[in-house]
Amino acid sequence: MRHLLDTTDFTLREIDDMIALAMDIIENKPKYAKACEGKKLATLFFEPSTRTRLSFEAAMLELGGSVLGFSEASSSSTAKGESVSDTIRTVSNYADIIAMRHPLEGAPYVAKKKTLVPLINAGDGGHAHPTQTLTDLLTIYREKGRFDKLTIGLCGDLKFGRTVHSLIKAMCRYQNIRFVLISPEELRLPDYIIRDVLAPSGAAYTEARTIEEAVPQLDILYMTRVQRERFASEEEYLKHKDAFILDLDKLQASKAELTIMHPLPRVNEIAEEVDDDPRAKYFEQALNGKYIRMALILTLLARREEVEQAPRETLFACGTCKNPHCISNFQRVPHLAGRSETDGAARCVYCESLIR
Repeated sequence: MRHLLDTTDFTLREIDDMIALAMDIIENKPKYAKACEGKKLATLFFEPSTRTRLSFEAAMLELGGSVLGFSEASSSSTAKGESVSDTIRTVSNYADIIAMRHPLEGAPYVAKKKTLVPLINAGDGGHAHPTQTLTDLLTIYREKGRFDKLTIGLCGDLKFGRTVHSLIKAMCRYQNIRFVLISPEELRLPDYIIRDVLAPSGAAYTEARTIEEAVPQLDILYMTRVQRERFASEEEYLKHKDAFILDLDKLQASKAELTIMHPLPRVNEIAEEVDDDPRAKYFEQALNGKYIRMALILTLLARREEVEQAPRETLFACGTCKNPHCISNFQRVPHLAGRSETDGAARCVYCESLIR
């Protein structure tokens, strides 16, 4: 059975096929109106969400299926202390496919071991958000017509931004990709992303401290919000929340064909005056999320009987994960690690944090 925990769970050919399917859905909507008739999607959102949850629900409904689930942990048995393992094992009796968002990093890995149906990671803490990445890929394809020979600026919270981490992993698999990392020093891209993803791929990258110095060279500017929920204190959040605000003045030196993206929600990192600029594509991006999730649901349901390939790495017992947001520190799961193929370092199997 195939699942989606990370974008790299699919080959480039499989992603191309999914993009092609999404494009066909866009052009031939009536053709898919009953594609999931009689099927049920369970949306298990242990963390607040608007676009991701509603786009999943809209996707399944437009495919002729139905939806059940919850939109916050307090309305589920989690409030009574139920584990992710038990929730997933139970809910997979009631649905044909599950989309799950959880604040603890690595929760989808735990769920995958217990589910009876295909599982989609709809975001786990600051770790990964693969369906947002598929949304981003569809948007890039519709705007640029290609995935190679692009310079991509990633701006804002690069440390905790799971959308950024997932997008880098995805785009590093294509040729002649260059990244410009625009962030304050405190919110720089994590070292493990640079060491385990960027460096082995050969993708070029530079760092910038302002939007103005980066924008003239960019084909894509990917803005992110500074996420209040990822900070340990309100004081630390307030220190960084207004670090980067995109307005029309900062776009004066940009290419005419620049594409501005944002996973949303925005707070104030993009001025509203930018919304009507033809380079702004973030609301179209949100719409693309519905289409790519339709394609993903169809793909996973069609491949439900497919045997998943065994993982390449050998796992071993390890000490407590140092990541305070890792699920292994909150629920009864074995502490496991695997060796990195690039540097041999031991990493938590759930959240990918370095085990020291």
